[in-house]
Amino acid sequence: MPARAALPTLYAKKSSTAVGRSLRITIRPCLISLRAMLTVVSILTTTALFSVAMLLVLGSLLRSPVAGVREWFFANLAMVVSLPLLALRNTIPDVVSIVVANVIVSLAGAFYYAGCARFLGRPTRWKLMLTGVTLVGVAMVVWRYVDANLPLRVVASTSFNAIICTAVGVILLRHRPRDRSPYNFWFAALMAFLFAATQLVRGLYFLTLAPDESLAMLNSVWNISLLTVGAVVMPTLTMIAVMIVHDAMLAKVEHALNHDHLTGALTRKRFESIARDLLAAAQPMQPTAPPVLLLIDLDHFKRINDTHGHAGGDDVLRAFVQMARGVMRPGDALGRLGGEEFGLLLPAASAADAAAMAESLRAQAEAQIVSGQFGSCRYSISIGVASAQRDDSPDRLNARADRALYVAKNGGRNRVAMEEIQPETKLPANAGRNVVRA
Repeated sequence: MPARAALPTLYAKKSSTAVGRSLRITIRPCLISLRAMLTVVSILTTTALFSVAMLLVLGSLLRSPVAGVREWFFANLAMVVSLPLLALRNTIPDVVSIVVANVIVSLAGAFYYAGCARFLGRPTRWKLMLTGVTLVGVAMVVWRYVDANLPLRVVASTSFNAIICTAVGVILLRHRPRDRSPYNFWFAALMAFLFAATQLVRGLYFLTLAPDESLAMLNSVWNISLLTVGAVVMPTLTMIAVMIVHDAMLAKVEHALNHDHLTGALTRKRFESIARDLLAAAQPMQPTAPPVLLLIDLDHFKRINDTHGHAGGDDVLRAFVQMARGVMRPGDALGRLGGEEFGLLLPAASAADAAAMAESLRAQAEAQIVSGQFGSCRYSISIGVASAQRDDSPDRLNARADRALYVAKNGGRNRVAMEEIQPETKLPANAGRNVVRA
């Protein structure tokens, strides 16, 4: 009897063990799947918060005159909207969490490229990009409702993102402003290419999976790593865009500080700074091609103002600067020193070359007709030319050029006077009576 009584207890224990094992086998995949989903949701939520921060930063820059900020703002706004939809997968309808969410993500990439294009003054190519966004939407519908296939949906999305990131990198490298620091543009292009490669790898990885295996791979290290990198694409590129905008705004401020607001020529302070640096770098002086200063004065400018008004005088000043830029060589510096007086600094020029340039400026000014609302008028200029000497200073060089200018004006104006050149120096063949030795 005792042995028989023990049998039910033994069977009960075995049955309980089997049930427990069965429950563990059933529950373990569910826990793994839940853990994977929580990881994905955490990544998307963190990225959404980062995008909100970038959105606020870009929102503060919307009033800036920098082109592209508005498009970058909408790119981040699209990410802020789409990431929660992606995170709510299996909670909200698939048409929203899959189709709508992926279309909005694609739009975010299109807006980002458009922002880069506008910033660099290039075509935005919206028709081409919207075609791509539409194709992504069609792929989401077909491979969810016609032939449910998660890998192909991922391939469609990542392919478009990779193309956009590659296009961003190419346009930043090919069309970056040459007068700006290249660091931000190189960094942005490098990150864009890196993200493009990551998107391609993720798409190829999903292609190796059968449709029924795709849910099981959510908890893999590969998926989590690739998803993490893909999720930070927009916030990272936006942070770099903010750096580019900041650099552009600083450049505009610096340009405003260093350039005359009326004519666009350098300010006197900036011109003198360039002259000091140039003279310091030119030591020991090259005797055949030293720095040369041309002091230029518009003749009888007060008469122009009195006859045509200050607006007419302003038009004449702007016309002269525009004409002078057409004569200048790369590296030459033109500054407005005050009123109607300008300075043109030639980093390296022989006396003959300096005289030829001065005479060209004089002749073109004499032939120029300035027209505007005031009517039309002519003007002439007088120029004093001085070449830098060993251990020269900007003040001494300016003083000699000023003495030459005085000679040109006393000689009847509309003249070029050369200061302190050797008698054997040959003047331009076409100089005639308009180029004299001071």
